[in-house]
Amino acid sequence: MRKAVMTACWLLALLTAHGQRVVMVEKGDARSLIRAISEANSMNAERDAERLYILIPNGFYDLGETVLTKITGHNIALIGQSMTETVIQNKPDVKNEGISKTAIFQNRGTGNYFQDMTLKNALDYYEAGAAGRAVTLQDKGNRTICNRVRLLSYQDTYFSDNDQSQFYFQDSEIHGTVDFICGDGDVWFERCKVVTERRSLKPGGRNVIAAPKTSKTPWGYIFNHCTVENIESNFEWARGWNNTPRCVWLCTTLLSPEKLNATRFDWRGMNTVVNDFKEYGTMDVQGRSIVPQTNVVTFKMTKKKQEGDREIVREHSHTAETILTEQEANRYTVGNVFGDWHPDVVTRKIEKQARKLMKRL
Repeated sequence: MRKAVMTACWLLALLTAHGQRVVMVEKGDARSLIRAISEANSMNAERDAERLYILIPNGFYDLGETVLTKITGHNIALIGQSMTETVIQNKPDVKNEGISKTAIFQNRGTGNYFQDMTLKNALDYYEAGAAGRAVTLQDKGNRTICNRVRLLSYQDTYFSDNDQSQFYFQDSEIHGTVDFICGDGDVWFERCKVVTERRSLKPGGRNVIAAPKTSKTPWGYIFNHCTVENIESNFEWARGWNNTPRCVWLCTTLLSPEKLNATRFDWRGMNTVVNDFKEYGTMDVQGRSIVPQTNVVTFKMTKKKQEGDREIVREHSHTAETILTEQEANRYTVGNVFGDWHPDVVTRKIEKQARKLMKRL
């Protein structure tokens, strides 16, 4: 009890550090992290609340089987001490796997910000059977920024779960096997590292990086100047989940170009064949272009429907060119995608303030 009282006093004492509203987490204490988030949710319940900082020292924050820790407040900045040494992990039971049941954090706020941390979902993917959906960040909020954030899992690692959202990643790292960057909204990935892990314990296998289901936003997923590393399995850029999925890869560096399958995008539709899948400026590690002049893909899907005692089978297909021209590629800018929101500017501002605050650790 005495420790809890002292911790509360310490949190309150830091609320005006350097003129900023701050909550400090105890090093390596998962309970302290949960309390800090709960406190921040309460303090920043209003959408126009002033920026609040949660400072997280290097350490291992083990949430055990706890899932869906909610961030409901707005304009909260969770600042770790380093991208690789500040590690927040949960490990859901494989019996409870699922895209909407396993996330470490479920963000529901607007304007929230993550920096310098690793989020690891340690669900035992290879023992999970047919599916091992284990989310690190399920984002139901809007205008979230992840800066130098490492997301570690296998299937459904990152889930953008708001069909009218805008999200921004910068200098981050995302690991997975299949559909591990999935969901809705407009999401910009700037200078991120994407790592495809082994699809199964057996050699080989095929990975798919992104599975967008874009419905109400015009741009979808944009990967700009990112790097793709392949642990073993071959891969494709994306496949369509639902609606009119959009996914564009611009000036990507492939560390293992031979791992990219011939069609480059997965032609097998899940629930749709209509899509806007594009690529421009892909290169190898020496900076040499590895983009074909043309890459026409026919996306196909079979749908079955039972009508009385008859099974109706319908074939759907959509043929499209997936290589952008330079003029088409130039449309994709942060300004065009996000309009009056400038996440790169917001990031620079918060980084500067966070450097001052983190000196207290």
